[in-house]
Amino acid sequence: MMPDLGRYAMEVSLAYVASLGLLAVLVLWVWLRGRAVRRALDEFEKDRRGHG
Repeated sequence: MMPDLGRYAMEVSLAYVASLGLLAVLVLWVWLRGRAVRRALDEFEKDRRGHG
């Protein structure tokens, strides 16, 4: 159920959309960064095992 926001409905709705958009971008950035770090760590471990 959506509360009646009166004359500020547009501003509040835009704030929610902007917040959700920023959260989505942050989650995507963290996920992609985690993949890159995991890939680099796997490569490092593979090189270390090969030379050890």
